[in-house]
Amino acid sequence: MRSSTLRKVSTAVASSGLQIDAGSDGQEINVMESQGLEVDSLKDALFILESGEVYRNPTEVKMSQIVIPCHANHCEELSVGQLLKWMDSTACLSAERHAGCSCITASVDDIHFEHTIGVGQVVNIIAKVNRAFTSSMELGILVTCEDLYIGKQWKVCHAFATFVARRTEMGKTRVESVELVLPPHANHQVSTFGGQIMAWMENVATIAASRLCNARPTLRSIDMFHFRGPSHIGDRLVLKAIVNNSFKNSAFMTFEVLDGNRKPCTLPRIRPEPVDGNRRYQEALARKKIRLDRKYIITAKQTQVPLSVPWDQSNQMYLSYNNVSALKLMAAKNNWVLTSEKNKVSLYTLEENHVLCFKVETHVNIAAAQTFHLLADLRRRQEWDRHYEKCEVVIEADEEDTIYRVTTPSISKGGKGQDFIMLASRRQPCDARDPYLIALRSVTLPTHPPTDDYTRGEVLCAGFCIWEESSSLTKITYYNQATPGVLPYISTDIVGLSSSFYCSFSACSVFLEANKNCPVAPPSPSPPHPPHPPPATAAL
Repeated sequence: MRSSTLRKVSTAVASSGLQIDAGSDGQEINVMESQGLEVDSLKDALFILESGEVYRNPTEVKMSQIVIPCHANHCEELSVGQLLKWMDSTACLSAERHAGCSCITASVDDIHFEHTIGVGQVVNIIAKVNRAFTSSMELGILVTCEDLYIGKQWKVCHAFATFVARRTEMGKTRVESVELVLPPHANHQVSTFGGQIMAWMENVATIAASRLCNARPTLRSIDMFHFRGPSHIGDRLVLKAIVNNSFKNSAFMTFEVLDGNRKPCTLPRIRPEPVDGNRRYQEALARKKIRLDRKYIITAKQTQVPLSVPWDQSNQMYLSYNNVSALKLMAAKNNWVLTSEKNKVSLYTLEENHVLCFKVETHVNIAAAQTFHLLADLRRRQEWDRHYEKCEVVIEADEEDTIYRVTTPSISKGGKGQDFIMLASRRQPCDARDPYLIALRSVTLPTHPPTDDYTRGEVLCAGFCIWEESSSLTKITYYNQATPGVLPYISTDIVGLSSSFYCSFSACSVFLEANKNCPVAPPSPSPPHPPHPPPATAAL
């Protein structure tokens, strides 16, 4: 170190060739080093008091790092940039220990690197405050290298840095950091460890919290890490953090178990323990609902193109074709996850490409043709579905396509209900292997614009697939691609807080059973459909 303010001392260390001269005023001790200086002697001589005791500077911070390949350059020597980073980190910790608040680097004097450091060797860094001024302080930094095999160490460089104490005002907590993904950060699939990303995130979050309270906060819990995609070696990750609010909160992490095909595994059901265990179980369900609402309702981009498409006679055939095709594609997906089951009524969910879909499945002891006939007329759905307040026919396009206006009650007390303008496209099976289909999607009509009495809701893709398993046994599956207008009616069921889906489909079974002997209208042959949709409507 360049200087140290100790009491008057006059000492000589002959073995190392080091001479310490003290001025008559006892204020400065200048340390000069000879060519054959040993590092241990230097460090000890700087802190020997008159009593013979070794003085330890309270601001002293030591860091030791072993050099691994990711720290090295093309010559297999420690990168100077990495060494400077470690030196600055050590000095910053020393400065903050003295100041008791955040500090930033103001300047660094010239640095002369006397030796290089190879892979496998150990870097030892010592930093301490030499002198503190009004708002800045000078720190001395000593870097040595240690060879673990021969048991020797030698000086690499020394430096003097100036740090400035920085007390941030309340609210100025925004933090941004860039991290380079290196081989030690990745797993055997060359993707960044989730734990490494979380560690970086925790680092910037801690800095943001420290700026708010001007203290050293302790992380108590974590709420929802959501990894949207992988990162790989060589990627630069930009991490940003800001304090949103200060309050008491509880949070938990969510894990997913994947099989060999990267598909979610079905986990054993949890039986809550009495009292406290049941409370935690219900709280977990409530948090899941909050996550669903935040992901698919609160964060929905209202500026996107409306989900509804204009309907008129000129594009009726194509809208009908796309309506049915979208339902078939949803039904063909095979990675549905069973969410809940009650009395043979099953609820499944599917999250794919930031889209949430759900389906409800049950069986009835009624012929498939009769089931199709009863469910195809949406005007009768209000007899069993409490979410259908009113349903009226707007346009009867043909025997297969009908446009309805459906009104639904408000979810919240005192709120407005929703209304939907929906195209219902019905298809009977071409052969015994095909299901009956009732496909639903929202359309817009100039004669039925949104009104002040209702909030206009939209359905992107929904409907029934009705499978004939025997002459008297039918499987009914209802599909829906959740939208901000639909999810509030089903979110509590998806997370397990309620079972209204079971009540609705139990009522559906009762409705079908009570009307199973009603006459069925003779089926009419389906007109041929175009083999492929035109490019302009392929995305409908």
